[in-house]
Amino acid sequence: MLSEPRSGRLAAWGNALLAGLVSPDDAVVAIVGEDAVHRVEGLPGESAPVGLTLALGRLRTLGASGLRIALPAPGHPLGLSGPPEFNARALDAEEAVICEDAALGLVPEVYEAGPAGDVHVEVVWHCLPVREAPPADVPSLGEAERELAEALRDATAVLARLDVAGSGPVAEAALDAYRARTERGREVLAPGYPPRAVRVLELAQRVGLLISVASENGHGGAVSASEIAARAEALRPVERTARRAQVAAYNSVVVERGAR
Repeated sequence: MLSEPRSGRLAAWGNALLAGLVSPDDAVVAIVGEDAVHRVEGLPGESAPVGLTLALGRLRTLGASGLRIALPAPGHPLGLSGPPEFNARALDAEEAVICEDAALGLVPEVYEAGPAGDVHVEVVWHCLPVREAPPADVPSLGEAERELAEALRDATAVLARLDVAGSGPVAEAALDAYRARTERGREVLAPGYPPRAVRVLELAQRVGLLISVASENGHGGAVSASEIAARAEALRPVERTARRAQVAAYNSVVVERGAR
């Protein structure tokens, strides 16, 4: 939850490109981020993997009017609409991008390459057919914001009770990383997104931070197996709420366009 999903970067900056708000070069730089290179495989009309610039242009000509994301987890096909083959691949990757009005979806496969000490990341997006149907379990921005406020209270209460929220070097490092990220600038989404989407995404990341602290900060005050299990059980719906809110934020420009 702390790291920005690659599907989120592709959808956000792809939507900005489709809306004419950024140049292809700027969109590709933002999507690739710290990775070495991204390619798209299986794109209709192409017999070999192609670069992102060509792929985004081709998706536009194929009818894509917007990009939305899915962040599925076992038992929770969040943002997916089928068919089963695409859903299974997206579930393995824990993320995917769906092209609105083009009946195509993109699932990332991540590779590490290079010698020890100089390893870089390459990403291949597999382009597959998708079913044009409403995505599963995606809330509106308003619903997501209300649910997140409740989830944040719940997560804070659980972690405080189990003595894991505010102490220890791992917790402090996580909090410092979050503060540094928020202080680097407000561009957590691409141009064209409404302020409410930015607010919801930032809150989702904050909830994700608390969940990560709980998972990575040892056992805290939960010294027994039953207490550890209780912590995991209490935080599971909080994590689901944060994932739903992320999807709502990234998909908001597509949803708003369809409601006009």
